[in-house]
This record gives sequence, structure tokens and C-alpha cells, in this order.
Amino acid sequence: MELKYKRILLKMSGEVLGSDKAPVDSAKVAEAAKHIKTLYDAGVQVGVVCGGGNIMRGRDSGTMDRNRADAIGMLATAINALSLEQGLIDAGVPVRVLSAVDIELFMDTYSARLANSALDNGEVVVFACGSGLPFFSTDTAAALRAAQIHADALLLAKNIDGVYSADPKKDPSAVKYDTLTYDEVVEKQLRATDLTAITLCRDTDMRIVVFSMEDDSAFVRACMGENVGTVITK
Repeated sequence: MELKYKRILLKMSGEVLGSDKAPVDSAKVAEAAKHIKTLYDAGVQVGVVCGGGNIMRGRDSGTMDRNRADAIGMLATAINALSLEQGLIDAGVPVRVLSAVDIELFMDTYSARLANSALDNGEVVVFACGSGLPFFSTDTAAALRAAQIHADALLLAKNIDGVYSADPKKDPSAVKYDTLTYDEVVEKQLRATDLTAITLCRDTDMRIVVFSMEDDSAFVRACMGENVGTVITK
């Protein structure tokens, strides 16, 4: 097996860890950990950013002050990070959780030096609390961490198998793109990820691979350079 991307940043939505039973469902956490273990076993160095939408998403907070709402959202990602840490421990995967804000009672504080050292030492690194700043999404945090760990690619695991011209669940004529440029995503106003994340990836020349996390084999196949969804580059 020849890997095209040997160090990646994997972005997963918080919803993948929750269910109708509970905001954080242990079975869902184990499933997410299994996907990451597949990458780890294949020899991929993995950083992970998980959203907090299963618990709280700042931009969906209604009339609440956005600074406070995003603080709650960051804490939601910390809960998810700790849950995923346990799932990876249970799966036999060495893991380190690093937080963008200081909550050292629960996890170490993030620095690029610590993150790169942990990856070099064979640990999966889970990044908590986004970028540590309000008004920035976890997609943007994922783009930032991907650049800081010198990732070969940013992998966006979605509940859809790529980027489409429209929502395929609402528009049966929607067309799936195999490849896109960063500028095309912006110009076409495609919902691959948020605009700040796209422009940051463009500025750092970070390749983005969007694929469905429902396909168990897609994680490793994406790292081998196979066309498993949509690739966004220059």
C-alpha cells in the first residue's frame, strides 16, 4: 500500500458522535474511533478536529451573544475530544488531546511544537476547542491545524460523498464535482466548507479531500490518492 498523504488532518462533524439516544453516543464514538484506527494501522499520521454540533454550535444559538455562544461551542468540542480520546484508547490507538484554550485539568494546552512532536512519535492528535477564538468555525480551525502540522491534505469526512452543485437531497439534478479549485468553490458559492477555511487552504496550498464517512474504505483510499469524492486544489 503506497500512501500519497502520509500526514493528514481529519475533520469530522460533531454529529457523527451523537444519536437520538444521546448527544454523545458510545457506539457512535467507537465507530468514529474505528475509522481513525484504520488510518493509523495503514501508517498515516493523523490529526483530528471534531465539531461540536451534536451538543452546541455557536452560529445556531439564536439571540445569545456570539462570544458566549462560541465559548459554549468550544467546550462542546472539548467534550467530544475527550470522548474520542476514550474511544481511541479502547481501540488500542495512542492518542493525545490538545486544547486551544487552557483547561489543563482535562487535557494539555495546544502548541504546534507539542502537536508535531506527538505526531512524530506515532500518536493520533485530537485538537479541541477549535482555534480558541469566537467567530471562527471548526472547519477553519481544521484548516489552521492542517497548516501548522504540515499536513499533506485536509480530509473532510461528510455525510455526503463529495461536493455538489446543489444539495442532492433537495435537487435531483445536482451534479457532483470530482475536482474543483479553491476559486471555483468561492465563485460558485459551493458549500464544501466555510469561506474562511477555503481561503486559508488556498493561501497555504492545502489540498482538501471531501468524501463520505459512510464508506469505511474511503478513509485509507483517500490517503492513497484515489478519487473517493471531491478534491479541491489550486
